[in-house]
Amino acid sequence: QVQLVESGGGLVQPGGSLRLSCTASGSSLSIAAMGWYRQAPGKQRDLVATASSGGSTNYADSVKGRFTISRDNAKNTVYLQMNSLKPEDTGVYFCNVRGVRNLRIFNSWGQGTQVTVSS
Repeated sequence: QVQLVESGGGLVQPGGSLRLSCTASGSSLSIAAMGWYRQAPGKQRDLVATASSGGSTNYADSVKGRFTISRDNAKNTVYLQMNSLKPEDTGVYFCNVRGVRNLRIFNSWGQGTQVTVSS
């Protein structure tokens, strides 16, 4: 089983910044896509950003120009730099990692980290 450990959430004022990180642990990992999703209270979980093993990235329209996703493949870690945060960015942010381990496809989720944007 591939374990994901997230960190970096918290309370921030509108206009502020936060950086989330998520590290995947496990032997013989071949990671394809890494990404972040968020779930606001009473809403479904939506994509925020993804980064492929080839370096391509994809963002939700609502975060383009404010959020940046990056990967450190040597550390099996994905980051989400969030700038110019808005109250509507509030939610639980979940890390998602997909790939192959020991010839088996995996699709793992982190436990979630709370991000609250409020004055």
